[in-house]
Amino acid sequence: MSGGAASLPSPDEIARRLRRAADDPAMLLRLLRRDEGAETARTPAAVLVPILARRPAPTVLLTRRTDHLRDHAGQVSLPGGRLEAADTGPEAAALREAGEEVGLDPARVRVLGRLPWYDTVTGFRVTPVVGWVAEPPAAFRPDPREVAEVFEIPLARVLDPESYRRESGRRGGTVRHWYVLADPRHRIWGATAGILLGLCRILDGDGR
Repeated sequence: MSGGAASLPSPDEIARRLRRAADDPAMLLRLLRRDEGAETARTPAAVLVPILARRPAPTVLLTRRTDHLRDHAGQVSLPGGRLEAADTGPEAAALREAGEEVGLDPARVRVLGRLPWYDTVTGFRVTPVVGWVAEPPAAFRPDPREVAEVFEIPLARVLDPESYRRESGRRGGTVRHWYVLADPRHRIWGATAGILLGLCRILDGDGR
């Protein structure tokens, strides 16, 4: 899926496709090219995929984490973190974390649905929550303890399968594979690129 804003799905269409994908586990495995393996103990976490209704075309908000954090320091990520006891579910956790990290008011976010969970090599099981922000603020208020930078990329780029490439390398003696999302200013890779590719494949609708 590529082209201008007119060719992008509406919030209602995004929500419909997310619901359809949630009802078809076999399709999810095919879209994500993921095998059902042995379960391991993982820390539940959630991230928000905030789609901002910018003009002339929607964008997706991302952050660059500060260099001193224990997990994923300096990497590009989506607003989010581990579930806390007071959270009623992934949606509550994702909205809370987005408020804490970038100052996004949860009342501005229309939750459209969830993407399939994503397991990270650092031991988290992340549930991505897709949200539509019809009236995004002109600027965000990043928490300097966690967020070094807030930036946006075009939704059209996220939903274009040609934006992604696969890379591989060794980690702890094991060959691992990950995706990279093309961007002229930032390296968007790993879990963040994988989550956005999941959104791309579900909305693209052809399982490529």
